[in-house]
Amino acid sequence: MTVDDVKALGHAIRGEVAKAITGQSDTLDLMLTALFAGGHILLEGPPGTAKTLTARAFAAAIGVDYGRIQFTPDLMPGDVVGGTIFNFRTGEFSLTKGPVFCDLLLADEINRTPPKTQAALLEAMQERSVTFDGTTHQLSPNFMVVATQNPIEHQGVYPLPEAQLDRFLFKHRVGYPDLAQERAIIAQHGAAGADPFARYPITAQTDAATLAAARAVVDSVRLVDEVVDYVATLIRATRTNTQLEVGASPRAGAMLARAARARAALEGRDYVIPDDVKLLAIPALRHRVLLSPAAQIDGRQVEQIVTDMVDATEAPR
Repeated sequence: MTVDDVKALGHAIRGEVAKAITGQSDTLDLMLTALFAGGHILLEGPPGTAKTLTARAFAAAIGVDYGRIQFTPDLMPGDVVGGTIFNFRTGEFSLTKGPVFCDLLLADEINRTPPKTQAALLEAMQERSVTFDGTTHQLSPNFMVVATQNPIEHQGVYPLPEAQLDRFLFKHRVGYPDLAQERAIIAQHGAAGADPFARYPITAQTDAATLAAARAVVDSVRLVDEVVDYVATLIRATRTNTQLEVGASPRAGAMLARAARARAALEGRDYVIPDDVKLLAIPALRHRVLLSPAAQIDGRQVEQIVTDMVDATEAPR
């Protein structure tokens, strides 16, 4: 497989998802980048903006094992990862796998469950394994979390801990469609009780072997020293910016570089350019930094601060 094949594969997946989803091209681009970079993505947006539907369509288009957890306040860690249950008939303990044992996991409304349950995903997202009763169980090498959360509701929700936010490659804010897209959505999905997957069947465009080959291509994309220095300088700038109380971690730099490689491959290039880093900086950093109290009082936005840092950091030619 070559970078041209990765580009063609990305185009084919976009086409299949478009059968059920109108718009959301920026969301899909980041999901594809996360997929080929081996990362996870957090989608934040108001209800009814097709966050869940996009994740379902994406899973169908890449042909992987799909799992879903509807996070609720009474959800327990065992409901996520599973555990061992004593079988009274056999007198032995048997392994019961939770929904986390899949390829693509939709963590729907992840901020509705307490931090104790959210933490059940920490090991799974970082190491692609889960441990219970002293035994470590490996997950799929293609394991990917697509989490959603609603920014509007403030009652009955629990903010995600910084340690978990740092494990998401991207945080993407899903907004409302423009007028033309909204008219198309109403025309396409306005039939009462219509199931978009029944009306517009999605065909899988890849499999486990193809995904592994695509990720191998991403690994081979060239990242020259000048671009490495650029990423490092940008990450370190978040720690010295007076408007930020907490800057990005070293993990953020490594994941941003990996994402830039994936984006380059999706563009049909076998090398990373500074523009790849610039375009991914906001979704890769907005959830990893915290505003200082003074910046919050001034009404500053994280996205604008990151944009200013990108503009102030000299990019290699």
